[in-house]
Amino acid sequence: MSRIGKKPVSVPSGVEISIDPKSRTVTIKGKKGTLSFVHRPEVSVAWEQDEKRIVVTIPENRIKEGQYKAYWGLTRSLINNMIEGVTNGYSKRLEIHGVGWGAKQQGMNLVLNLGYANDIVMQIPQGLDIEIKNQNISISGPDKQVVGNFASSIRAKRKPEPYNGKGVRFAGEEIMRKQGKAFGA
Repeated sequence: MSRIGKKPVSVPSGVEISIDPKSRTVTIKGKKGTLSFVHRPEVSVAWEQDEKRIVVTIPENRIKEGQYKAYWGLTRSLINNMIEGVTNGYSKRLEIHGVGWGAKQQGMNLVLNLGYANDIVMQIPQGLDIEIKNQNISISGPDKQVVGNFASSIRAKRKPEPYNGKGVRFAGEEIMRKQGKAFGA
């Protein structure tokens, strides 16, 4: 049995749930926005209104199969992340380390100055909020996957290098520093 999949997802007040069994679409609406998800045909999702919870199940004869158990736990985790996102939201913080490096927002674009000859322009995905203070970038939004993907794509533009520590890194991320060349005396 999937240890994660068998736990029901509790739904807080103020969150609206709609499940369309025909198209397998789960739509969750809250104060931070609306998210929808099409689940796999191997699992079934039920909304128990009287108990304010969502239950994800798989057929009884398939419980021993690993693929079904994986989809069971994955579907439950994705629905739980959606509920968390529309109620509290998700955020990631990035730090830019380098002299003269920085970021600024121009409309729906993020302009990064990371020591290259030209600035890097990235389009901000719909639904994300970007806040820039000095050399810190804060990304927030209701969808965990979109927030994490955009943050990692910013980091990929100039990964931290191990000698001087320059680059874009997540807040709190530690970079293993290497010693430079040692000259004999």
